[in-house]
Amino acid sequence: MGNRTSQVLNSRVVGSTNATGNGNSHTRRFGVFELDLQAAELRRSGMKVKLQGQPFQVLSLLLEKPGEVVGREEMRKRLWPADTFVDFDHSLNAAIRRLRDALGDSAENPTFVETVARRGYRFLAPVTAKANGTSDTIATETNLAGPELVAPAAARFHLWWIIAGAAAVVLVLFGLKIGLSLGQRPTAAPLQVRISRLTANPVDDRVRAAALSRDGKYLAFSDATGFYLRQIDTGETHSIPLPAGSAAESLSWFPDSAHMIAALTAPDRAPSLWEISVLGGSARKLSDEGRSPAVSPDGREIAFVSGKKVSNQIWLMAADGEQPRKEVGDPGDFFGTVAWSPDGTRIAYIRGTLGRTYGVNGAVEVEDLRNQHVKSLVQLNSMGWFSSIDGPLAWTRDGLIYTQAEPSPRQLDSNLWTVGMEPGGNPTGTPIRLTSDPGAVSSITASADGKRMVYVKGVPQPDVYVARTEGQRVISEPVRLTLDDRQDLPFDWTSDGKAVIFISDRTGVFNVYRQAIDQAVPELLIGGTRPALTPRLNPDGTQLLYLVYPNWSDNASSISLMRTPLAGGAPQRVLAADWINNQQCARAPATLCLYSVVTKDTFTMFSFDPLKGNGAQVYQRKDELPQLYNWSLSPDGRTVAMAKWQGDGAEAGIRLVSLSGAAEKWLTIHGWTGVAAMDWAADGKSLWATSTGEDENALLNIDLQGHARAVWRPKKRSVFWAVPSRDGRYLALHVSSSSANVWMLERP
Repeated sequence: MGNRTSQVLNSRVVGSTNATGNGNSHTRRFGVFELDLQAAELRRSGMKVKLQGQPFQVLSLLLEKPGEVVGREEMRKRLWPADTFVDFDHSLNAAIRRLRDALGDSAENPTFVETVARRGYRFLAPVTAKANGTSDTIATETNLAGPELVAPAAARFHLWWIIAGAAAVVLVLFGLKIGLSLGQRPTAAPLQVRISRLTANPVDDRVRAAALSRDGKYLAFSDATGFYLRQIDTGETHSIPLPAGSAAESLSWFPDSAHMIAALTAPDRAPSLWEISVLGGSARKLSDEGRSPAVSPDGREIAFVSGKKVSNQIWLMAADGEQPRKEVGDPGDFFGTVAWSPDGTRIAYIRGTLGRTYGVNGAVEVEDLRNQHVKSLVQLNSMGWFSSIDGPLAWTRDGLIYTQAEPSPRQLDSNLWTVGMEPGGNPTGTPIRLTSDPGAVSSITASADGKRMVYVKGVPQPDVYVARTEGQRVISEPVRLTLDDRQDLPFDWTSDGKAVIFISDRTGVFNVYRQAIDQAVPELLIGGTRPALTPRLNPDGTQLLYLVYPNWSDNASSISLMRTPLAGGAPQRVLAADWINNQQCARAPATLCLYSVVTKDTFTMFSFDPLKGNGAQVYQRKDELPQLYNWSLSPDGRTVAMAKWQGDGAEAGIRLVSLSGAAEKWLTIHGWTGVAAMDWAADGKSLWATSTGEDENALLNIDLQGHARAVWRPKKRSVFWAVPSRDGRYLALHVSSSSANVWMLERP
């Protein structure tokens, strides 16, 4: 207890953040962008975006008439004089495509530039012109009820397992949340705020949950050592007992600031909801299932998320746990935090569904509880494969508080912003930045008057670790290989077993690297401006195969499977297809290579030749959520191991699919609630897999009869997958740790 009290009392004031906007009559602003007509520059969040020539002129023309259709003939007359001989249709289409690339927009789900069939184009977003420190709205006609959201950022820890099961590509980062951009950068100085650090937990003891009481006097928080209550102004801290073996995952206070509801978790058990009094006494269970509780402003109702993490709903129940009822949710939906309107008549939340290969499609929604009318506040599309719908929200009298991701190279950071809300639930006014600190925000709670708010912020650290193995055993403690502070995720080894092949976003986009296990610095293998994922070797180990995805903000479905000599050489396209989500080859003398695609309800595998391209369909399976399948091809190319992420409480299982026509074999993994990811051992006699779980999960070795043995449990870290070297002597592990602490923001 003494150590905990010392950590809390040794908090420090970090400082204040301010953000100002400036501009002139030559500047047009929309979303996070500024177009300087005089300097002929486009800037995103103050950073220059390359846009020249015809695309710049097209944007300038569209901004003259936001909300109106600008015809193709008008564009031709304005931008291509009569004596200019060009293929007009081709040139305009190319200019629109380059403009959308610069804005991170898409034709299918436009945020900015909408194609009006057979007529022309329309600019959707609100546009303002700046002059002499004031802002004039040129037009606000848009398909949104308020300021728009632009993509993307990162996801909460527990949804890593969803993405792992979906694609066997890359999992999301620990502790991160959505970065929601609710419109334009501020055009005036924001409120002056004071930011203080309330906890001082080290990296190996992150704060897992925290909530501010409604009167703004108390902080409740949990970490690996227990559950605590702190009197904010005095620093006095006390431990609060919880049921044996449980930990608080999320919290919400009742209006009396004397008791709260907590989602408590325990190993291999779904979270349940409990009422906890700060005055003493035992915790009382209100619901056997539920997470992310939110108590209504009058304390009479509790909103919470119920069901599996990949198919859940928002429920309401009375404060005593009685009369539970489903409020929102369809099969395949999943939800983040819930925020009540100050008058208690509405709830705001983010509803999401998995994209086909990576990412989440969703919307910020507001439901009027009086008539159960659900209104989509804004669509969230093409949010990136490392995004989730778990973005933290808080709703105070002053408006909605949300998080927004920072631009590259700070793409792992997110900060607090606020925007006013109309009584009907629409955003109004100009968003204002509240913080600009490093780290990612994972939760927000506020006092009833909105003058104090606390948020949990941490820095994730996903890295490549290497361990020595002997047979089915790990014989050395895994050692960190990648030493930078970016996302580093392993996928293969060089054929001699001396270097790991991994992807990293250290340049702002995922590129492919190789790093010898006795070296501290990696070598770039595949660069570029588009994400390069799932790098793996061809059967003889001489060629590197990888997938090139569209940019996160691009809604295109076509994905290119590329090859390049591992010794160096120009990349070449092997094939392109919609919705590829994984690829892998057997090892020589076997020659089989497979890739998989997903549609709305089908998972299909195809063979391919690294030199000749497409082959035949080899397997297909119908499923309402095909994104959740993870698979690995055996070294001899005869068997595919498949597992589907099932969510809370489901018993783990692996399907062995014979490619020679033999019957499928089902392995029930007794004693484990789920398999997150897997890869065949080098000898093909077992599988390296990881268990689902949010902290200190297990690396498993599973034989072909389904017997699983935990071979490593990381302490205060999580392991997400393991890739064996071809000689079976080493494992490359994707391991993550994180720091997280509580901060308080005070405003007038």
